[in-house]
Parts: sequence; C-alpha cells; structure tokens
Amino acid sequence: MLMVVSPAKDLDLTPLSSALSLSQPALLADAIELAAICKQLTPTDLASLMHISDKLAGLNVARFTQWQPPFTKDNAKAALFMFNGDVYQGLDAASLSMDDLAFAQQHLRILSGLYGVLRPLDLMQAYRLEMGTKLGNGRGTDLYAFWKASIATNLQQQLNELQSNVLLNLASQEYFKAVDKKQLSARVITPEFKDYKNGQYKIISFYAKKARGLMARYVVQQRLTSAEQLNQFNLAGYYYSAEHSSADKPVFLRDAN
Repeated sequence: MLMVVSPAKDLDLTPLSSALSLSQPALLADAIELAAICKQLTPTDLASLMHISDKLAGLNVARFTQWQPPFTKDNAKAALFMFNGDVYQGLDAASLSMDDLAFAQQHLRILSGLYGVLRPLDLMQAYRLEMGTKLGNGRGTDLYAFWKASIATNLQQQLNELQSNVLLNLASQEYFKAVDKKQLSARVITPEFKDYKNGQYKIISFYAKKARGLMARYVVQQRLTSAEQLNQFNLAGYYYSAEHSSADKPVFLRDAN
C-alpha cells in the first residue's frame, strides 16, 4: 500500500541533528524548471498569483532567489521534518523510529506544487507554491497541467516496486487533483474523518487534517499493507463506522475530542 499526503504552508527550518539516510527528490529536474519561472517573479507578481500578503510575498521571493541545488544536509532538510502543518502534527515524525522512517520512505509520498512528489527523507529547500496556483509554464496554464503526467508515473512506479495495487489518499482535494488516476493501476482508498458536533457527525477541517496524519502514522507503525487493515485505525478516539462507509471511502467517527 502506498500513501499520499499534502504538504504544509508552515515550515520548520530548524536543522536536524540525527544521522538520517537522506535522499534527493525524484522529480528535481522538473522542480528546477518551475523554480526558474518563479525566480523571475517580483513580490507584487507573487502576492497577486498566490493571494498572499506583501510580507509573505517578499519572504518567498527571497526563498526562490536562494533556492539552488544541489541539496545537502547543510542547505536543505528532510521533507517529513520540514513540513509543520496539521497533518504533520498527527504524523509526529520526530517520535518515529529509524525502522518506522525506513518503512515510511517506501510507503509514504508527499505531493508538492514545486517538487511534484517527495519521499519523507528527500532533501528540500524552503518554498511556497501551492498546487492550485495558476502559474503559466511550458506544459500549460497551471501546475495541474505541469504535473499531470509526472506525478502519476512516479506513483505507479512505486506501486509496482511495492507490488501493490492500493493507493491510500490522505491528501486534500487540491493536491490529489494533480494525480491522474487514469494512469494508475490501483484502487484508490479515500478515508473520511468526522467529529460529532451539534448533534451530527461532520468533517471539521483542523481535526480531519490531523487525523490524516494520524492514519499515516498508524499505517507506518503497524506496517499495514492492505486496505482491509485500515478499518483497525483507532487513534485519538476515532473508530471505523461500517454504516457510514463505502468500499473505497471508509468513514471514521469520533464522539468527543
């Protein structure tokens, strides 16, 4: 089973001290092509394109200006440890063992607007480029056009390596839209996480994002390899509800948080 998650806007730039076996992004040549386009943007361009403040635009123009391979442990950081949003709070990479990280390196992928697909221990430099950004490029008018073929090909290669036909989608709609499912020979499982509030179960964004990270962590620590095993997920008070689920959309409920 292969999992995909979204990246995060919030980044932890604190250097890592542990001796991890680090890797390079598989689609780095594509990232270099995109970064070259972004290096030409002014703060005003970036603010308009990404709908962000002038301050954030200035920060990210500086990041693109400084963005330069080759990546080393001195100028970059492992992706799983750099992303710092809700999903990554659930994953809690710092508390994973070396064996857990080795399993994650094979079974977990992070979708990215700049890097396309990242393994947990792939080195990356700081950036902000959300998948939904309408950045014109040589392949089309947005990042979906740019990544349409490359991401699916990369994921299928890893599914083949794992001898698996199950893709666990723990990414947001914005990011999973970049995966051309027609190119995949895989069953796509998309869990939903719902919390009880005001008399009904509903998806609450903050909790759902964290739950996606918790499920990724659960798969890693329990070494799950089949879709049926996902129903055992029980972290943070969530439990599988057969009543609310369908074959490829298992639903997990939580009565209190």
